[in-house]
Amino acid sequence: MQVGLFDHVEHGDRPLAQLFDERLKFAEAAEAAGIYCLHVAEHHATPLNMVPVPGVYLGAVARTVKRMRLGPLVYLLPLYSPLRLIEEICMLDHLSHGRLDVGIGRGVSPYELKYHKVEHDRSRDIFIDAFKCVSAGLTTDSLSYESEHYAYKDVPIALRPLQQPHPPFWYGSSNEIGSTWAGEQGLHFVTLGPMATAKANIGAYIAALKKRGRPVAPKAEFSGGAAIGVQRHIFIADTDAQAHRFAKPAMDRHLAHLNWLRVKHGETGLTSRLNVPRGANFEACVEDRTVIAGSPATVRTEIERQVHELGVNYLLTYLFLGTMSLADALRSLELFRTEVMPHLAKL
Repeated sequence: MQVGLFDHVEHGDRPLAQLFDERLKFAEAAEAAGIYCLHVAEHHATPLNMVPVPGVYLGAVARTVKRMRLGPLVYLLPLYSPLRLIEEICMLDHLSHGRLDVGIGRGVSPYELKYHKVEHDRSRDIFIDAFKCVSAGLTTDSLSYESEHYAYKDVPIALRPLQQPHPPFWYGSSNEIGSTWAGEQGLHFVTLGPMATAKANIGAYIAALKKRGRPVAPKAEFSGGAAIGVQRHIFIADTDAQAHRFAKPAMDRHLAHLNWLRVKHGETGLTSRLNVPRGANFEACVEDRTVIAGSPATVRTEIERQVHELGVNYLLTYLFLGTMSLADALRSLELFRTEVMPHLAKL
Protein backbone atom coordinates (compact mmCIF):
# COMPACT_ATOMS: atom_id res chain seq x y z
CA MET A 1 0.00 0.00 0.00
CA GLN A 2 1.32 3.38 -1.07
CA VAL A 3 -0.08 6.73 0.05
CA GLY A 4 -0.41 9.78 -2.21
CA LEU A 5 -1.51 13.37 -1.71
CA PHE A 6 -4.08 15.17 -3.88
CA ASP A 7 -4.75 18.91 -4.05
CA HIS A 8 -6.80 21.39 -6.03
CA VAL A 9 -5.00 24.30 -4.33
CA GLU A 10 -8.35 26.04 -3.99
CA HIS A 11 -9.01 29.58 -2.82
CA GLY A 12 -8.37 29.75 0.92
CA ASP A 13 -9.42 33.23 2.07
CA ARG A 14 -5.83 34.52 2.22
CA PRO A 15 -3.46 36.18 -0.22
CA LEU A 16 -2.52 33.89 -3.08
CA ALA A 17 1.23 34.25 -2.44
CA GLN A 18 0.64 33.10 1.14
CA LEU A 19 -1.49 30.20 -0.07
CA PHE A 20 1.28 29.05 -2.40
CA ASP A 21 3.93 29.40 0.32
CA GLU A 22 1.82 27.31 2.69
CA ARG A 23 1.31 24.60 0.09
CA LEU A 24 5.05 24.38 -0.57
CA LYS A 25 5.68 24.01 3.17
CA PHE A 26 3.03 21.32 3.28
CA ALA A 27 4.67 19.52 0.35
CA GLU A 28 7.95 19.44 2.26
CA ALA A 29 6.17 17.99 5.29
CA ALA A 30 4.40 15.43 3.10
CA GLU A 31 7.71 14.29 1.66
CA ALA A 32 9.16 13.97 5.17
CA ALA A 33 6.11 11.90 6.15
CA GLY A 34 6.80 9.42 3.35
CA ILE A 35 4.04 10.41 0.93
CA TYR A 36 4.63 8.70 -2.41
CA CYS A 37 3.40 11.34 -4.85
CA LEU A 38 1.77 14.78 -4.90
CA HIS A 39 -0.96 15.04 -7.55
CA VAL A 40 -2.47 18.43 -8.42
CA ALA A 41 -5.69 19.10 -10.31
CA GLU A 42 -6.29 21.42 -13.26
CA HIS A 43 -9.45 23.55 -13.41
CA HIS A 44 -10.19 26.92 -14.96
CA ALA A 45 -12.21 30.04 -14.07
CA THR A 46 -13.21 28.78 -10.63
CA PRO A 47 -12.07 29.28 -7.02
CA LEU A 48 -11.78 25.49 -6.85
CA ASN A 49 -8.34 25.76 -8.43
CA MET A 50 -5.74 28.49 -8.05
CA VAL A 51 -3.15 26.63 -10.16
CA PRO A 52 -4.90 26.39 -13.56
CA VAL A 53 -1.44 26.11 -15.14
CA PRO A 54 -0.24 23.06 -13.18
CA GLY A 55 3.13 22.90 -14.90
CA VAL A 56 4.19 26.25 -13.42
CA TYR A 57 3.16 25.17 -9.94
CA LEU A 58 4.79 21.75 -10.27
CA GLY A 59 8.02 23.38 -11.42
CA ALA A 60 8.18 25.09 -8.02
CA VAL A 61 7.26 21.89 -6.19
CA ALA A 62 9.90 19.96 -8.13
CA ARG A 63 12.64 22.14 -6.69
CA THR A 64 11.13 22.18 -3.18
CA VAL A 65 10.98 18.44 -2.60
CA LYS A 66 13.71 15.99 -3.52
CA ARG A 67 12.25 12.47 -3.28
CA MET A 68 8.46 12.62 -3.53
CA ARG A 69 7.03 12.06 -6.98
CA LEU A 70 4.69 14.68 -8.47
CA GLY A 71 2.41 15.34 -11.36
CA PRO A 72 -0.91 16.65 -12.65
CA LEU A 73 -4.05 14.64 -12.03
CA VAL A 74 -4.98 15.55 -14.60
CA TYR A 75 -3.74 17.61 -17.55
CA LEU A 76 -6.89 18.55 -19.50
CA LEU A 77 -5.60 17.39 -22.87
CA PRO A 78 -8.27 19.01 -25.09
CA LEU A 79 -7.06 22.43 -23.90
CA TYR A 80 -3.41 21.95 -24.96
CA SER A 81 -1.29 22.09 -28.04
CA PRO A 82 0.20 18.55 -27.97
CA LEU A 83 3.58 19.89 -29.11
CA ARG A 84 3.69 22.43 -26.29
CA LEU A 85 2.64 19.81 -23.74
CA ILE A 86 5.33 17.40 -24.91
CA GLU A 87 7.91 20.08 -24.19
CA GLU A 88 6.40 20.89 -20.78
CA ILE A 89 6.38 17.25 -19.73
CA CYS A 90 10.02 16.88 -20.72
CA MET A 91 11.01 20.02 -18.79
CA LEU A 92 9.18 18.90 -15.64
CA ASP A 93 10.67 15.42 -15.84
CA HIS A 94 14.17 16.90 -15.82
CA LEU A 95 13.38 19.58 -13.22
CA SER A 96 12.15 16.81 -10.92
CA HIS A 97 15.08 14.51 -11.77
CA GLY A 98 12.74 11.84 -13.17
CA ARG A 99 9.99 12.03 -10.55
CA LEU A 100 7.13 13.06 -12.84
CA ASP A 101 3.88 11.08 -13.13
CA VAL A 102 1.55 12.42 -15.84
CA GLY A 103 -2.19 12.25 -15.24
CA ILE A 104 -4.37 12.84 -18.30
CA GLY A 105 -8.08 13.49 -18.80
CA ARG A 106 -10.70 15.19 -20.95
CA GLY A 107 -12.13 17.54 -18.31
CA VAL A 108 -15.08 17.00 -15.99
CA SER A 109 -16.69 20.44 -16.44
CA PRO A 110 -18.50 21.36 -19.67
CA TYR A 111 -18.36 25.00 -18.58
CA GLU A 112 -14.57 25.05 -18.36
CA LEU A 113 -14.23 23.35 -21.73
CA LYS A 114 -16.68 25.81 -23.28
CA TYR A 115 -14.65 28.78 -22.02
CA HIS A 116 -11.76 27.37 -24.08
CA LYS A 117 -13.96 26.88 -27.17
CA VAL A 118 -14.07 23.11 -26.74
CA GLU A 119 -17.49 21.48 -27.02
CA HIS A 120 -18.08 18.87 -24.36
CA ASP A 121 -19.65 16.41 -26.78
CA ARG A 122 -16.46 16.42 -28.87
CA SER A 123 -14.00 16.45 -25.98
CA ARG A 124 -13.58 12.69 -25.66
CA ASP A 125 -12.50 12.29 -29.28
CA ILE A 126 -10.14 15.27 -28.95
CA PHE A 127 -8.72 13.85 -25.72
CA ILE A 128 -7.96 10.44 -27.21
CA ASP A 129 -6.40 12.05 -30.28
CA ALA A 130 -4.27 14.34 -28.11
CA PHE A 131 -3.13 11.42 -25.97
CA LYS A 132 -1.98 9.51 -29.04
CA CYS A 133 -0.14 12.56 -30.34
CA VAL A 134 1.58 13.35 -27.03
CA SER A 135 2.55 9.71 -26.56
CA ALA A 136 4.10 9.63 -30.02
CA GLY A 137 5.97 12.88 -29.49
CA LEU A 138 7.55 11.76 -26.22
CA THR A 139 9.26 8.82 -27.92
CA THR A 140 10.72 10.36 -31.06
CA ASP A 141 13.28 12.88 -32.25
CA SER A 142 11.01 14.11 -35.04
CA LEU A 143 7.23 14.21 -34.79
CA SER A 144 5.00 13.51 -37.76
CA TYR A 145 1.36 13.09 -36.83
CA GLU A 146 -1.82 13.81 -38.77
CA SER A 147 -5.40 13.38 -37.60
CA GLU A 148 -8.72 15.20 -37.52
CA HIS A 149 -7.52 17.57 -34.81
CA TYR A 150 -3.73 17.80 -35.15
CA ALA A 151 -1.18 17.93 -37.95
CA TYR A 152 2.59 17.91 -37.46
CA LYS A 153 5.19 17.05 -40.07
CA ASP A 154 8.86 16.48 -39.28
CA VAL A 155 8.81 18.70 -36.19
CA PRO A 156 12.15 18.40 -34.33
CA ILE A 157 11.70 17.25 -30.76
CA ALA A 158 14.69 18.85 -29.07
CA LEU A 159 13.56 17.90 -25.57
CA ARG A 160 13.30 14.28 -24.47
CA PRO A 161 12.05 13.07 -21.08
CA LEU A 162 14.49 11.84 -18.48
CA GLN A 163 12.39 8.75 -17.79
CA GLN A 164 12.48 6.43 -20.77
CA PRO A 165 10.55 5.87 -22.87
CA HIS A 166 8.42 8.51 -21.05
CA PRO A 167 7.01 9.26 -17.59
CA PRO A 168 4.21 6.94 -16.40
CA PHE A 169 0.68 7.94 -17.43
CA TRP A 170 -2.24 8.00 -14.96
CA TYR A 171 -5.97 8.35 -15.50
CA GLY A 172 -8.52 9.54 -12.96
CA SER A 173 -12.10 8.45 -13.60
CA SER A 174 -15.48 8.95 -11.94
CA ASN A 175 -17.36 6.47 -14.16
CA GLU A 176 -17.07 2.96 -15.54
CA ILE A 177 -16.54 4.08 -19.15
CA GLY A 178 -13.39 6.00 -18.31
CA SER A 179 -12.26 3.30 -15.87
CA THR A 180 -12.54 0.66 -18.57
CA TRP A 181 -10.59 2.83 -21.03
CA ALA A 182 -7.80 3.31 -18.47
CA GLY A 183 -7.49 -0.44 -18.02
CA GLU A 184 -7.52 -1.05 -21.76
CA GLN A 185 -4.67 1.43 -22.16
CA GLY A 186 -2.68 -0.03 -19.25
CA LEU A 187 -2.52 3.26 -17.35
CA HIS A 188 -2.25 3.75 -13.62
CA PHE A 189 -5.64 4.52 -12.13
CA VAL A 190 -7.44 6.51 -9.45
CA THR A 191 -11.14 6.88 -8.79
CA LEU A 192 -13.34 8.58 -6.21
CA GLY A 193 -16.94 8.77 -5.00
CA PRO A 194 -19.10 6.77 -2.58
CA MET A 195 -18.22 3.14 -1.99
CA ALA A 196 -20.62 1.65 -4.54
CA THR A 197 -19.42 4.02 -7.27
CA ALA A 198 -15.75 3.54 -6.45
CA LYS A 199 -16.13 -0.24 -6.29
CA ALA A 200 -17.83 -0.37 -9.71
CA ASN A 201 -15.14 1.82 -11.27
CA ILE A 202 -12.32 -0.22 -9.77
CA GLY A 203 -13.96 -3.45 -10.95
CA ALA A 204 -14.26 -2.09 -14.49
CA TYR A 205 -10.61 -1.01 -14.51
CA ILE A 206 -9.30 -4.32 -13.14
CA ALA A 207 -11.33 -6.35 -15.64
CA ALA A 208 -10.05 -4.29 -18.58
CA LEU A 209 -6.45 -4.36 -17.35
CA LYS A 210 -6.61 -8.12 -16.83
CA LYS A 211 -7.85 -8.57 -20.39
CA ARG A 212 -5.02 -6.36 -21.64
CA GLY A 213 -2.46 -8.35 -19.68
CA ARG A 214 -0.21 -5.79 -18.00
CA PRO A 215 0.27 -2.04 -17.49
CA VAL A 216 2.31 -0.12 -20.06
CA ALA A 217 4.76 1.16 -17.45
CA PRO A 218 4.69 -1.27 -14.48
CA LYS A 219 5.66 0.11 -11.08
CA ALA A 220 7.32 -2.44 -8.79
CA GLU A 221 6.10 -0.56 -5.71
CA PHE A 222 2.49 -1.55 -6.51
CA SER A 223 1.26 -5.13 -6.34
CA GLY A 224 0.51 -6.28 -9.88
CA GLY A 225 2.53 -3.39 -11.30
CA ALA A 226 -0.39 -0.96 -11.59
CA ALA A 227 -1.50 1.70 -9.13
CA ILE A 228 -5.18 1.17 -8.31
CA GLY A 229 -6.24 4.04 -6.10
CA VAL A 230 -9.15 5.73 -4.40
CA GLN A 231 -9.26 9.36 -3.27
CA ARG A 232 -10.53 10.23 0.20
CA HIS A 233 -10.77 13.49 2.18
CA ILE A 234 -9.06 12.84 5.51
CA PHE A 235 -9.07 15.01 8.63
CA ILE A 236 -7.31 13.90 11.83
CA ALA A 237 -7.04 15.40 15.30
CA ASP A 238 -6.57 14.01 18.80
CA THR A 239 -10.31 13.38 19.14
CA ASP A 240 -13.23 12.96 16.76
CA ALA A 241 -14.75 16.24 17.96
CA GLN A 242 -11.54 18.19 17.38
CA ALA A 243 -11.24 16.81 13.84
CA HIS A 244 -14.84 17.71 13.03
CA ARG A 245 -14.20 21.26 14.27
CA PHE A 246 -12.06 22.15 11.24
CA ALA A 247 -13.21 19.39 8.88
CA LYS A 248 -16.81 20.56 8.54
CA PRO A 249 -16.14 24.18 7.47
CA ALA A 250 -13.28 23.03 5.21
CA MET A 251 -15.37 20.37 3.48
CA ASP A 252 -18.45 22.55 3.17
CA ARG A 253 -16.37 25.27 1.51
CA HIS A 254 -14.76 22.68 -0.75
CA LEU A 255 -18.19 21.41 -1.83
CA ALA A 256 -19.26 25.00 -2.56
CA HIS A 257 -16.19 25.41 -4.76
CA LEU A 258 -16.94 22.14 -6.57
CA ASN A 259 -20.43 23.47 -7.36
CA TRP A 260 -19.39 27.09 -7.97
CA LEU A 261 -19.57 27.13 -11.78
CA ARG A 262 -22.80 25.17 -11.85
CA VAL A 263 -24.43 27.65 -9.47
CA LYS A 264 -23.03 30.59 -11.46
CA HIS A 265 -24.65 29.21 -14.61
CA GLY A 266 -27.98 28.64 -12.85
CA GLU A 267 -27.83 24.87 -13.13
CA THR A 268 -29.86 23.42 -10.27
CA GLY A 269 -29.72 19.79 -11.36
CA LEU A 270 -26.85 17.50 -12.18
CA THR A 271 -26.18 17.28 -15.90
CA SER A 272 -23.69 15.71 -18.22
CA ARG A 273 -20.32 14.86 -16.66
CA LEU A 274 -21.07 17.06 -13.65
CA ASN A 275 -23.10 14.10 -12.43
CA VAL A 276 -20.33 13.00 -10.09
CA PRO A 277 -21.83 11.42 -6.96
CA ARG A 278 -21.01 13.42 -3.85
CA GLY A 279 -22.68 14.44 -0.62
CA ALA A 280 -24.34 17.84 -0.26
CA ASN A 281 -22.47 18.66 2.95
CA PHE A 282 -19.83 17.39 5.36
CA GLU A 283 -22.22 15.08 7.20
CA ALA A 284 -23.43 13.48 3.95
CA CYS A 285 -19.85 12.91 2.83
CA VAL A 286 -19.03 11.19 6.12
CA GLU A 287 -22.12 9.04 5.60
CA ASP A 288 -21.13 8.02 2.06
CA ARG A 289 -17.55 7.42 3.28
CA THR A 290 -15.82 9.86 0.92
CA VAL A 291 -14.79 11.84 4.02
CA ILE A 292 -12.92 10.18 6.88
CA ALA A 293 -12.64 12.43 9.93
CA GLY A 294 -11.74 11.76 13.53
CA SER A 295 -9.07 10.54 15.88
CA PRO A 296 -6.20 8.44 14.53
CA ALA A 297 -7.97 5.27 15.68
CA THR A 298 -11.22 6.27 13.97
CA VAL A 299 -9.46 7.17 10.73
CA ARG A 300 -7.24 4.09 10.73
CA THR A 301 -10.17 1.72 11.24
CA GLU A 302 -12.20 3.25 8.41
CA ILE A 303 -9.28 3.31 5.96
CA GLU A 304 -8.53 -0.33 6.64
CA ARG A 305 -12.20 -1.22 6.05
CA GLN A 306 -12.26 0.62 2.74
CA VAL A 307 -8.97 -0.83 1.50
CA HIS A 308 -10.24 -4.36 2.14
CA GLU A 309 -13.65 -3.66 0.57
CA LEU A 310 -12.30 -1.93 -2.54
CA GLY A 311 -9.11 -3.92 -3.15
CA VAL A 312 -6.94 -0.84 -3.79
CA ASN A 313 -3.17 -0.59 -3.41
CA TYR A 314 -3.04 3.23 -3.42
CA LEU A 315 -4.73 5.62 -1.00
CA LEU A 316 -4.91 9.11 -2.45
CA THR A 317 -5.37 11.37 0.57
CA TYR A 318 -6.81 14.88 0.40
CA LEU A 319 -5.47 16.49 3.58
CA PHE A 320 -5.37 20.26 3.00
CA LEU A 321 -8.46 21.96 1.56
CA GLY A 322 -11.13 24.59 1.92
CA THR A 323 -10.75 26.90 4.90
CA MET A 324 -8.16 24.78 6.72
CA SER A 325 -5.24 26.58 8.29
CA LEU A 326 -1.70 25.42 7.66
CA ALA A 327 -1.41 24.55 11.36
CA ASP A 328 -4.45 22.25 11.28
CA ALA A 329 -3.26 20.63 8.06
CA LEU A 330 0.24 20.00 9.43
CA ARG A 331 -1.13 18.56 12.68
CA SER A 332 -3.47 16.29 10.73
CA LEU A 333 -0.58 15.14 8.54
CA GLU A 334 1.64 14.48 11.57
CA LEU A 335 -1.00 12.30 13.22
CA PHE A 336 -1.52 10.52 9.92
CA ARG A 337 2.22 9.90 9.66
CA THR A 338 2.72 8.60 13.19
CA GLU A 339 -0.57 6.86 13.97
CA VAL A 340 -2.01 5.72 10.63
CA MET A 341 0.66 5.20 7.98
CA PRO A 342 2.62 2.51 9.86
CA HIS A 343 -0.53 0.36 9.84
CA LEU A 344 -1.25 1.00 6.16
CA ALA A 345 2.21 -0.23 5.19
CA LYS A 346 1.11 -3.69 6.33
CA LEU A 347 -1.96 -3.84 4.10
